[in-house]
Amino acid sequence: MTDTHEKRITQNASALDLAMRLRQMISAYQVSQAIHVAAALGVPDLLQDGAKPCDHLARVTGADEDGLYRLLRALAGVEIFTEVAPRTFALTPLAALLRSDVDGSLHALAVLNGQDWFWRPWGRLADGVRTGSSVFEPIFGVHFFEYLQQNPAARGVFQKALAGASSRAAVADMYDFSASRRVADIGGGHGALIAAILGKYPQVHGILLERAAVLEGARRYLESAGVLDRCDLVESDFFESISAEADTYILSQVLHDWNDEAAHRILSNCRKAMASDGKILVVERVLPESGVQKGPLMDLNILVLMGGRERTQKEYEVLLARAGFRTTRVLEMGEAWSLIEGVPAE
Repeated sequence: MTDTHEKRITQNASALDLAMRLRQMISAYQVSQAIHVAAALGVPDLLQDGAKPCDHLARVTGADEDGLYRLLRALAGVEIFTEVAPRTFALTPLAALLRSDVDGSLHALAVLNGQDWFWRPWGRLADGVRTGSSVFEPIFGVHFFEYLQQNPAARGVFQKALAGASSRAAVADMYDFSASRRVADIGGGHGALIAAILGKYPQVHGILLERAAVLEGARRYLESAGVLDRCDLVESDFFESISAEADTYILSQVLHDWNDEAAHRILSNCRKAMASDGKILVVERVLPESGVQKGPLMDLNILVLMGGRERTQKEYEVLLARAGFRTTRVLEMGEAWSLIEGVPAE
């Protein structure tokens, strides 16, 4: 075999490899939808005690047996579930993360990503790129968060996914709240973050500011966590004012939902509410200034859904400075999440 022939074979193999990788990317939405359906049916939870035949899984979930078999067979092809015997499936390490009862569960995220109202705006991505604005409102007639207010089921799915976000659990572990007495979580959803802080720091009194539609769910969550007696629930619109007296204010996964002008209003209202010795903590997925980036896919999601944006550390520092804050330090929390601490500028 000549060197030229060997080189041609290598080039052909590389081209085939690239084409296969690209095909997988092109059809990735199919995998996402299949994962969503399996999670929504509760299949991973049904397999927690071991392999089960497809006819049993179909009876319990109310699915068509053949349709369910074809779904699980397809997912086994991407290492989610494994067919241990004909038409009998078991969990794989990936599928185990789709159980709803395990630490680090991605079940709620899988359920969220398959919701019609969550993925449909991606079909109008071209419009979002042309206009630089959200395409959610043209499709559904209201802003994303207004839609959640009007649809309790959708709001519940969204809040569960947020509560499971790794960044929220990490804040209480990585940041020292021992000097804090009153901590205000602005737009804190059902209270996963403030509950984690109160659970670790018994001297802290919490304040959760949210829309009225979210607060009842927050009350139940905080009561189940055993910290409701140390947390005030305050109905608030952070675009109007921040009605909380605290020494520490937290904005966790809030600013990325909004464009720069809206984010400036939120930060400015925090500054107005804050004493001169207060501090603000901004928790976000921070984009690198350059180089290989994965976060920008999330940035596109924020664009089409809400018209917001993911930002670099410098961009967050500029936002903070414009609202009257000085950045004091940045803590990296893993998976591109960072905690940016700021204090009132002198």
